[in-house]
Amino acid sequence: QLQLVESGGGLVQPGGSLRLSCAVSGFTLDVYAIGWFRQAPGKEREGVSCISAGGGRTYYADSVKGRFTISRDNAKNTVYLQMNSLKPEDTAVYYCAADSRFYYCPNYKSLSADYWGEGTLVTVSS
Repeated sequence: QLQLVESGGGLVQPGGSLRLSCAVSGFTLDVYAIGWFRQAPGKEREGVSCISAGGGRTYYADSVKGRFTISRDNAKNTVYLQMNSLKPEDTAVYYCAADSRFYYCPNYKSLSADYWGEGTLVTVSS
């Protein structure tokens, strides 16, 4: 059974850091691109970042560029999202998603991924 599980969310003060993890099981991670998305209360879901299946290409939303870093460890079947310099507007439920299409990452904001996790809540507040 294919499964993605996010972890690492929590409460952090503005300017702080968190590292989210997306652990996958039931499939070989290295053939899937992984995207991170977030949805704040009352807002639509937005794409945050994406990493290609091989890890050679990464994509970021303008709102997080320079603050967030996506990476993957295929041996551990885990993808990470390092979030630094967090702002209150980063508060949201963060989801990871997996997709096997080779063109997924360049279009991740508009494509619906094959598989999704349940999400982890990130709250940035003083």
